[in-house]
Amino acid sequence: MVTDKVKRELEMLKRHLIILKHVMENEPIGILKLAEETGIPSHKVRYSLRVLEQEGLIAASAPGAVTTERTEAFLRDLDIAIDGLQETVRGLKEIKLER
Repeated sequence: MVTDKVKRELEMLKRHLIILKHVMENEPIGILKLAEETGIPSHKVRYSLRVLEQEGLIAASAPGAVTTERTEAFLRDLDIAIDGLQETVRGLKEIKLER
């Protein structure tokens, strides 16, 4: 279904944010500890860490993942970005499809 892809993407975003939150609160932190603390399988933790690193929000270090100087700016803009997503979702209901 068309909406399933969007749902999966939002769930992945949620997972990335959970991982980022745990890195911020416990840095440096490794994959196994993140998996244990979040209940997220280690292969998904690894993927989220890779995405967060590609975005410049975390960096790998010998003892584990740490935040970067870009993390703070991302967090300042996060609420605005989420508000925009919510507005987009509300707009979907305004499209009246005949049944």
